[in-house]
Amino acid sequence: MSDLAAARAAKTRLHAELRDDDDVVGIGLRRTADGYGLKVNVSRGTARDHVPSTVEGVDVRVDVVGQVRAQG
Repeated sequence: MSDLAAARAAKTRLHAELRDDDDVVGIGLRRTADGYGLKVNVSRGTARDHVPSTVEGVDVRVDVVGQVRAQG
């Protein structure tokens, strides 16, 4: 179980690790059954290999969402 403060700290660390990965299109917090975790959105499935399954004890979920583009 991870509380909100632990998840926020893990998000900061994960963002620093993945900021140069062009396949990562978003990193956020998510509710879990027993607390909080992280969610990483990637543009393609092979990017999963670059994302750890946990960060500082916080679970990480990876979703393939494709390319993210602004609509106007």
